[in-house]
Amino acid sequence: MKEAMLCKPLGDGRVHCFLCSQHCRIDSGGVGKCGVRENRDGKLVSLSYGRLVAASIDPIEKKPLFHFYPGTTSYSIATAGCNFTCFFCQNSDISQAPRRTGGPRGRDVKPEDVARSARREGCATVSYTYTEPTVFMEFALDTAAEAKKLGLANVFVSNGYMTPEALDAAAPLLGAANVDLKAFTDKFYREQCGARLKPVLTTLEAMKAKGIWLEVTTLLVPGLNDDEGELRDIARFLVSLGVDTPWHVSRFYPTYLMTDRGPTPVEKIRRAREIGLEAGLRYVYTGNVPGESGESTYCGSCGEKLISRVGYSIRMQNIDGGKCRKCGTPLDGVGIE
Repeated sequence: MKEAMLCKPLGDGRVHCFLCSQHCRIDSGGVGKCGVRENRDGKLVSLSYGRLVAASIDPIEKKPLFHFYPGTTSYSIATAGCNFTCFFCQNSDISQAPRRTGGPRGRDVKPEDVARSARREGCATVSYTYTEPTVFMEFALDTAAEAKKLGLANVFVSNGYMTPEALDAAAPLLGAANVDLKAFTDKFYREQCGARLKPVLTTLEAMKAKGIWLEVTTLLVPGLNDDEGELRDIARFLVSLGVDTPWHVSRFYPTYLMTDRGPTPVEKIRRAREIGLEAGLRYVYTGNVPGESGESTYCGSCGEKLISRVGYSIRMQNIDGGKCRKCGTPLDGVGIE
C-alpha cells in the first residue's frame, strides 16, 4: 500500500483522482473504478503497489511491438485492476479481480527486484502489461526508474486512458507503448468499455509528440467496430500521427462476457490491413491469424520483406544497419539492426 499520486481533496472527506480519465470522485472508504485506489479518511492510497499477479518473460512481439528491439525478450509484469470494464477482456481473471474478490491479490515485490530479475534474464525491456499500467502507476514508475538505471527500456501496454498529468510523469521513463484504439466511436467506448474515445485519442497524440515509440492495436469485434468506414477513420487518424505508426489489427475470439458472436472472419482482418495500407500507413499487421503474410514487416518504399514472422518467431532478412538492403530506406523503429 502506498499513498497515491495525482489526487486532491474535495472536502467532506472526498478525493478527486485524476490519474486516469475516469476522474473518480471517491467518498471516504470507497474505491475508484479501477478497484485498487481507496480513499482512507481523505487520503488516497494504492492498494496494489508491488503486489504482482503476473511476471513473465515474453517476446517483445507479444506486446505487440514489432519495431522496438525486435527479436528480444521483455520482462512483463502486472498487478490486479483496470479502469475499463470491457465485455471482451482477454485477461479478466486479473483485470477485473478487485471487483470480483473485493480487493487486489498478488505477491509483494520491490521495484528493484523486478529490474534485477529482468537484467538477470537477459531482457532488453520491462513491460507493464496484461492489465492497465495506469492503475498501478506508482509501482510502474518506481520500477521503470530502477530498470532505466540498469540500461533497460520501459514499455507500457495500455488502453490510453491516462490523463495528461499521468503521461507527463511517465514519459521521461517510457521508451515505447502499444495502445489499444478499440474503436473510433464514442458509443463503442461507452457501451463496451465503460469509457470515452476522446481521451484515448489525446493520449495517442501526446505520446507521439513526446517521442515515445508508438504502436497501436485494434481488436476487430464482429458487428461492433469492423465497419469499413470506421476502419478508414482509424487509419486516417493514425496517418495524422505519422505514416510510420504501426497498426496491429487483431482477430477477436469469444471470451469473458462476450460469447454471443463468433471469431472475426479472416477476410475482415485482411481487408482492414488493406484499408490501412491504402490510407498511407507503412506498416499494418494482422494479429491472431497465424501464418498470414501480414505478420511480416516490409520496406515502406520498395516492398521488400525485411522481417519474416511466424507467430513470435522472427527472422531478419534483407536488412543491414537498420536499412533495406534493396533500396537503402531506413526501417522505422528503435533498436533495429
